[in-house]
Amino acid sequence: MYTNKEIWNVSYPIFLGLLAQNIINVTDTAFLGRVGEVELGASAMGGLFYICVFTIAFGFSTGSQIMIARRNGEGRFRDVGPVMMQGCAFLLILAVGLFGLTHAAAPSLIRLLISSDAIFDATKEFLNWRIFGFFFAFVNVMFRALYIGITRTKVLTLNAIVMAMVNVVLDYALIFGHFGLPALGLKGAAIASVIAEASSLVFFLLYTWARIDFRKYGLNHWPRFDFTLLGRILSISCFTMVQYFLAMATWFVFFVAVERLGQRQLAIANIVRSIYVVMLIPVQSLSTTANSLVSNLIGAGGVSHVMQLMGRIARMSFIIMVVCVAVLVVFPQAMLSVYTNEEALLIESVPSLYVIGGAMLIASVANIYFNGISGTGNTQAALILETATLVIYTSYIFWIGYIVKAPVSVCFSTEVIYYALLLICSVIYLKKAK
Repeated sequence: MYTNKEIWNVSYPIFLGLLAQNIINVTDTAFLGRVGEVELGASAMGGLFYICVFTIAFGFSTGSQIMIARRNGEGRFRDVGPVMMQGCAFLLILAVGLFGLTHAAAPSLIRLLISSDAIFDATKEFLNWRIFGFFFAFVNVMFRALYIGITRTKVLTLNAIVMAMVNVVLDYALIFGHFGLPALGLKGAAIASVIAEASSLVFFLLYTWARIDFRKYGLNHWPRFDFTLLGRILSISCFTMVQYFLAMATWFVFFVAVERLGQRQLAIANIVRSIYVVMLIPVQSLSTTANSLVSNLIGAGGVSHVMQLMGRIARMSFIIMVVCVAVLVVFPQAMLSVYTNEEALLIESVPSLYVIGGAMLIASVANIYFNGISGTGNTQAALILETATLVIYTSYIFWIGYIVKAPVSVCFSTEVIYYALLLICSVIYLKKAK
């Protein structure tokens, strides 16, 4: 059974890594917020479209991570490398296919979803450059799966710091035209993100070559393409691939609904979402830890301690989030001022910020138990639970956004409903299922 200190030792490097990684999101939104509302809205729509496709690869890596963690917990270290390398090969092939499909189909799809011509043109320009990131990001997630699976998570912090630093410097240079580079605006933000992802991959390759025992983990030779092993990975990860895609697709639907309320409402939604994502980083890191430690614990024969472990992690998550929400409620405009200096936009964004504060408290517990289900290896059950929740979530978005056309702060109440349903379903499953 893991102690609080051991849980924290695995979690805090993931937390720092996610924090540094999300500086990319914060930087893009903060800089583009000073360019214009169209650019801010287009970065939200284009960025979410990119993430929707990227989550397919992330879902595959999560299934791989579960398998790596199980092998690590069982002491079968030499079986870790083949999972890693088969995953990299598969995701590179997938990146090529999805790049071609996105390049061909994305403009037509986005045209159907976005009503504003200005935002459509800007979103298309952003995506034309942003999708080159698939080739780097898809491999990066397999390195992430490897290091979380073997519980050597400190490297994720170092990697994310490198990526964030590259992105911040290039955003500043390419969006506004500094250091002798052209001022590319929205296109500059996309190019900066792609180069940052490439720098992340270079760091992972160099670190792995210098610090990892290739023989111990079976990384000392490239195996033949093993369709049997790939099939076993996909039997776990196919459900997480669909699950993550659906989760992000509903976020995209949310922003499509908000876009029809106007450019100002879309700009507010993008700013508030950026704060929301950053504030949830402690929860995400502890959720990832729960996933990995549950899998390791089962691999080591500690099935009876799984619920106790998840309860301990959930308490840690909730306490941290209470502090974060308190800061959010007391200093809302200080946080919003990072993204814009326009007084009216600051004032109009505050109600949405309060709504997501309530959602974050529920999310702090819901995410732990839900990721614990995936950590047991039963990713099919996790997919079914999330799909049922997302059906209600999407129906509510359609009603509140398309029919009622409520203000963006009311639209954000979808997050409260989503996490409340996810928590109830996860707890019922864990108590009733075998």
